[in-house]
This record gives sequence, structure tokens and C-alpha cells, in this order.
Amino acid sequence: MKQHLALIALVVRDYDEAIHFYTEVLHFTLIEDTVMSETKRWVVVAPRGTDGCKLLLAKAANEEQLSRVGNQTGGRVFLFLHTDNFQRDFENLKKNNIRIVRGPVVELYGTVAVFEDLYGNLWDLIEPSVKA
Repeated sequence: MKQHLALIALVVRDYDEAIHFYTEVLHFTLIEDTVMSETKRWVVVAPRGTDGCKLLLAKAANEEQLSRVGNQTGGRVFLFLHTDNFQRDFENLKKNNIRIVRGPVVELYGTVAVFEDLYGNLWDLIEPSVKA
């Protein structure tokens, strides 16, 4: 049997502001933006150059979902973005005034910094070490 994670749903406040952040600031690729109804779209983004897991940007549909925007994991790092060039991507975060929460630090597994996305979700930016 072969399985893999295809999508992770990320609850967002607004489709267009989320698309802008992920495509213009983090330089992800917009894979799909399909209108499903007057209030729902199927919006998928992914880091450039990946054929792995993608993000489904899911607009909050009610007050309970809206209360989770930016805090889907109770304040823990939620997503882990691997890169082939930590310095390039870290400089891009700083240039775009993205809040750096911790780091950068060099760990056994690689160079890592924690940053916040536009809603406050915590991400690890990681350039894995050769040993990892």
C-alpha cells in the first residue's frame, strides 16, 4: 500500500489576502483557485519546486472556524518549510517584515528559524543539514 498527505487545510480569514501572502511573500505557486459557490473557493498553493504536500487555503465559514484562524495548533509550530537556501529565504522574510519568533539557530538537523505567517500561525523554516 502507498499513501501520502496531499493537502493540509489552513483556515484563513480571506482567500485573496491569503493568496497574496503565500504567492507574493513566501513565493509559493498558486496551483488552483476554483469557485465552488458564492462563498467557497478551492484554493491550493504549494512551495515552488515541490511535488509533495500542498496547502488548501480554506476560508473560515463560521465564528468557530474564524476563532481558529492563526491558532490552529494552540500556539505550537504548525508547518515546517524545508529550503535549499536558508539565507535567501530568511532574508526574504526579513525584507517582507515577517515576524521572526526564534532563531536562526543551527541544530543537529539543520539551520532553523520560527516565523509567523500573516495570521500568526507558526512555521519552521529549515535548511536540513547534510546528515539529516
